[in-house]
Amino acid sequence: MSFDTFQFNDHIAGAIRRCGFTTPTPIQQQALGPVLARRDMLGLAQTGTGKTAAFALPTVQHLMATGATGRPRALIIAPTRELAEQINEFVRTVIAGTPLRSLSVYGGVGKPGQVERIRRGVDLIVACPGRLLDLLNDRAVDLGGVETLILDEADHMFDKGFLPDIRRILRQVPKKRQTLVFSATMPAEIRHLAEEILTDPVTVQINPTRSVDAISHQVISVEQSRKTDLLVHLLASEPMTSTLVFARTKHKAKGLAQKLIQAGFRATSLQGNLSQNRRQQALDGFKDGTFTVLVATDIAARGIDVVGISHVINYDLPDTAEAYIHRTGRTGRASRTGEAVNFATAEDRRMLTTIERSLSRRMDRREIALPAATRQEPATRQEPAARQTPAAPRGGQRRQGQTAAKPAGSTRREGRPARAGVFGLGGRGNR
Repeated sequence: MSFDTFQFNDHIAGAIRRCGFTTPTPIQQQALGPVLARRDMLGLAQTGTGKTAAFALPTVQHLMATGATGRPRALIIAPTRELAEQINEFVRTVIAGTPLRSLSVYGGVGKPGQVERIRRGVDLIVACPGRLLDLLNDRAVDLGGVETLILDEADHMFDKGFLPDIRRILRQVPKKRQTLVFSATMPAEIRHLAEEILTDPVTVQINPTRSVDAISHQVISVEQSRKTDLLVHLLASEPMTSTLVFARTKHKAKGLAQKLIQAGFRATSLQGNLSQNRRQQALDGFKDGTFTVLVATDIAARGIDVVGISHVINYDLPDTAEAYIHRTGRTGRASRTGEAVNFATAEDRRMLTTIERSLSRRMDRREIALPAATRQEPATRQEPAARQTPAAPRGGQRRQGQTAAKPAGSTRREGRPARAGVFGLGGRGNR
């Protein structure tokens, strides 16, 4: 199947070529036709499968058919600033050269500038729920002309507690509209919402609960106090060209990035304590190769579309199998392969079992020998929110002669594996 099958207008066909798309992905093959036909849709597909193009291309074609009005006629709601900006960037690429205008709306940046842009006229808005509600309460935006409503990453909006906001927004849009709900997973709460707001929907499902086949999954058993030593060892000794590291808390992500910078790696963090400008700088630097390691909280698990991430490392395992799917979906994108590496302590046994059940496979077990520890591991403490000491990015490898920080609390002999097989994870037979 080719994109010609869907008979896009000449402008959209040109945009598809400019984006480098050749053949539709599975979600696009099944979704483009019904969305073009103005059907409601429930689309379930894992991250990195092309959902954005599946809903954006038909929506822009519909807007072009009736012309620019300067009034919002398409509304896309996304759970994070990064995802909203990513979607809007794609939309802007598609509408370039047309009278249509789009705008991304989210918190963390000044509201007056967004209000002014709306007053000048926009045809499509990509918004995070909180800021959109602020604008609605201020009567700065009118959604009475919305013809297409799209909820992207609906399950994550539930995770972040956005469902009450979504319901308030729904009361501001016309009941007669096209509604599309896209998600990588579908918990019961989101399914119930979809049943409420969709009319005779088409359901498209592309392995929503399984990680893509292009990703290999590994588990390394390690004590909590030695996780940073293990991370430094892997980054220094293995060909990890672009690595996304997930930590559980904002303070840990910040502190861990600082330790990697001190160890000579080109690292940065992406977490909620950063301003929007700092978050965008970190993401842009990771995209363009200025940084080869991005340490993030789960804020980055949705919508970070960086082609070429070679590894996702779960420094801390997530709390759900669904979150694991989203995290690891950052690699193995755009027909590439990727690796997911999981640091597991004895307390992680139950979650590993849950994740493996979701993947319908057993992850590969690895055993890594680390040097004996010498001093306390700072990255596993509750780091204070203050004091982020800037350091200039250095090369992707450690400086010659520099050793990684090693925590205290270990009496293991030099070269002995770091608690391989704490609960049967690292047996030699699985190496």
